[in-house]
Order: sequence, then C-alpha cells, then structure tokens
Amino acid sequence: MREARERSRIIVGFGGFALIGVLAGGAGVVLPAQIDDYGVDKTTIGLTFIAFSTGYVLSAAANGALLHRFGVRAYLLLGAGILLAAAVLTGLRPSFALLVGLQLAMGFGGGALDAGLNAHLSTLPRSRALLNYLHAFFGVGALLGPLIAAALIARHVPWTSFFLLFAGLIVPVAFGILFLYPRGTPPVEEQSGPRLTSALRHPGVLLAALFLALYVGIEVSMGNWGFSFLTEQRQQTVLLAGWVVSGYWLGLTVGRFVLNRLAEWFGLGVAGLNAGCLAGIVGSALLVWLVPSGGAAVAGFVLLGFFLGPIYPITIAVVPRLAPAGLVATAIGILVGVSVVGGAIFPWLVGAAAQRVGVWALLPFTIGLAVLLGVVWWRIVRRLASAVARSDLAPSKIADPAVADG
Repeated sequence: MREARERSRIIVGFGGFALIGVLAGGAGVVLPAQIDDYGVDKTTIGLTFIAFSTGYVLSAAANGALLHRFGVRAYLLLGAGILLAAAVLTGLRPSFALLVGLQLAMGFGGGALDAGLNAHLSTLPRSRALLNYLHAFFGVGALLGPLIAAALIARHVPWTSFFLLFAGLIVPVAFGILFLYPRGTPPVEEQSGPRLTSALRHPGVLLAALFLALYVGIEVSMGNWGFSFLTEQRQQTVLLAGWVVSGYWLGLTVGRFVLNRLAEWFGLGVAGLNAGCLAGIVGSALLVWLVPSGGAAVAGFVLLGFFLGPIYPITIAVVPRLAPAGLVATAIGILVGVSVVGGAIFPWLVGAAAQRVGVWALLPFTIGLAVLLGVVWWRIVRRLASAVARSDLAPSKIADPAVADG
C-alpha cells in the first residue's frame, strides 16, 4: 500500500511540473493577443516577464524557511493555491497593472511547486532518475502549452480563456497534493550569510551563473517570441505557428534524453558536448534567419530546441568541480536564481528590440547570446582543467558526460 501511495505522489509531482511547462509554453502564444487587448507595445509587455521571474526568485529565496515552517504538503498547497488564484484572476481580464502583479504571484506559486517537488522527490529512492523524469515533464507541458493556446486563439476565443483552462488543470494536482503528500519536512541545508557571500565571490560560481543566465535567456526568448516571429516575419497561420513552437519545446525535451546518451556512446565529455550543442544552436538560428521558408523555420526551431536541451543539466553537473564542496549547495541555488533573472531580462530586451526594428531581431540576438555562451563556456572548461591539475581527480571524471537533469 505504501508503494502504491508513493507512486501516486510521484505521478502528481510529474503533473505539477507539466503544469509549469504548460504555462511557460503557452505564455508566448498569447502575447500578441495581450498586446492588442491592452494597447501596449512589445517593450511594455516585457514587464510581465520581469514580474513573473521576480516572483520565482522570491519563492526560491524563501524555499528553505517555508518548507521548515509549513512542511511539504502545506508548502506545495500554498504554491498551488497562489497559482490557482492568480490564474483565475488573470482569466477575468484585469487591468494591465494588476496583470503585472498577478504575474508576480504566478511566479511565486510556480516557484514554490518547483522547489517543493524537487525537495520531496530528492528524498525518495532512485531520486536521481526521478528528478530527471520530473524535469522532462516540464518539456512535455511546454510542448502542450502552445498547442492549447494556439487552438483557443485560432477559434477567436479570448486569450483569457487560456488562463481559466490552466486554472482548471491546477485543481486535480492540488487535490492530489492534499490527499497524498506527507506533512513531514524534508532536510534542507541551512545556509549562513558568510557561506552565501563566499559563493557569490567565487569566480567559478559567477561564471556558471552568467552562463545559465545567458542560456535561459535564449531558451525563454525563443519560447516567448518565436510565435510572434513566425506569424509576423514568416506569415504563418496562428495554428501552424503554435505547432512550430511546440516542436521547439519537443526538441528541447528529446534533446535532454538523446544527446547525453549519444555523447556517452561516442565517449564525448561534457566540454565537447556543450561545445557541440552551442555550435548546433548557432547553425539552427542561422537556418531560420537566412532561409525564408516554412520548412526551414520548422526544422530550425526543432533543432534549436534539440541542441538547447542538455546544456542546463550539464552546467549543474559540473558545479561540484567548479566550487569547493562546502559551497556546492549554495552555488546551485545561486545558479537557479540567476538563471530565472536571465529568463526575464533577455526576453524583455528582445521585446524592446522588436518594438524598434522588428521581431526579426530575435534570431541575431539569439546568435549573439550563443557566441557569448561559447566564450563563457571556454572559461569554465579552463577552470575545470585547472581543477584537475590542482587535485587528484582523474580527467575522465571531470569529463564525465552523465548529468542530472535541471
């Protein structure tokens, strides 16, 4: 009976992460409708990105204290409840100022679900495999989100209906948490001020944080503005553009499963795998930008997502080799928070550029960020090589392609 209950909790957790993906994937598709409805420009609508990410960062910062105070079940219910309330109020078409505030609440609720589910599943047997599957379900949700949103908009249904439908999907997950999850509190490492300060001053941590901020900037910018690019620059229909954006998220999900395994088969370490993925990102973006055809856009978006897929987990996997053992947990928390900030700032910059020169700026912007990623990754690889020289770690261990999904 206990095993069946544990499996049910895992299924609910996967559903919760899929919901986060649905929101991430569908948000970009409803952006043009929100811009038209509120009469704002692409720069102004970017405030919703910043608000959502701010809520996510605040939730991550409060994660440990809230888990200890309320326990797993109450904390997850808090996140689901905030997310549900914010989705319902957004579905009622609030003022633009309130919409921005509700995005802050959505970010906090989504961040609580994210952190709480990670904390719970990490305490279960075979936690590494479970966490890999957990994060893969984000990709599944991100694949479905654009399809749902595009189908609604293609039928001339108000954009608010997407958030009302999303609110309905939260309800069964919330009930699953209420009846299946334990009250107990997972072990959370206490972090002192000096430890946080030391991690913030560590060059390896700062490099990895910058790398993930740039990476998530590409991932979210393509996910949020890809639909606008396809409809405005490639004159694709709403439904087709929604399918292409879903293909982008599908590529991201498949890439996380496939590329890592291929790297193991060919004996390619994390340095070479990430470098190859970065080259693939540049090539895919060039294909979409320079070949003005629907087929090239479809192939380019799917391939771009495919090559983006494993980069985040690879970076998390090398953190123990970049930072001292006592700073690893704190460093990973910093990386997650900074990556969310990158996922807000860079899409906002793309929106500002699109407002001035056109949404075609998305592709050269992506290529530029990918080049910067290559430079930062080169610095990270050099630090990894220095770590080998300074320690008794075998080089093969540093280059181990096995990663934990992020």
